Amino acid sequence: MKIIFFLVMGYVLGALPNGVWIGKHFKKIDIREHGSKNSGATNSYRVLGPKYGLMVLVADALKGFLPPFVASHCGVTGNWLILIGMAAIIGHILSFFLKFKGGKGVATSLGVFLFLIPKVTLTLLLIFIIVVYATRYISLGSITAAVLLPIFTLISPLKYGIGRFPMMVMTIIIAVFVVYKHKSNIGRLLKGTENKFKLK
Repeated sequence: MKIIFFLVMGYVLGALPNGVWIGKHFKKIDIREHGSKNSGATNSYRVLGPKYGLMVLVADALKGFLPPFVASHCGVTGNWLILIGMAAIIGHILSFFLKFKGGKGVATSLGVFLFLIPKVTLTLLLIFIIVVYATRYISLGSITAAVLLPIFTLISPLKYGIGRFPMMVMTIIIAVFVVYKHKSNIGRLLKGTENKFKLK
């Protein structure tokens, strides 16, 4: 019952559409009708501005971090923490609040992996920042970090009794899905028409 509770908790927290709610509450804007029409942090930044974009980023990362964090402090260990983290990511991508639509899962995955593999995640976050700073393409930074995630995880020590094989499976699934969700961005990058990140 404890495992089921945290799996459900992970999905429900992950499903919270922070970008949509923050946009409607503070700006009376539905971000799904503007910009890229995505409900995540990047589109929130473009549509709502840096203050609210950062708010969405932190909120989306927290809803990935909290489920496995709380579960671990309630005696849950091992590969169950991976599944609880996955539940949060799935909740974000397929939110029942948004008729099973959602964001690309990058910020929520960031939160999950900050708990499960913090050193790898912080390294990839640094690489993400460097790529975005050099190119001004957030999508390219996200894709680069996603592709490197399984590689870095392969050589990283693991905690909480998590198995190497399940962790590799999770990171590969997340990497493939993040790249797939960015397929339209990849097309625009190849054409040179992708929107560049601009500080406001």
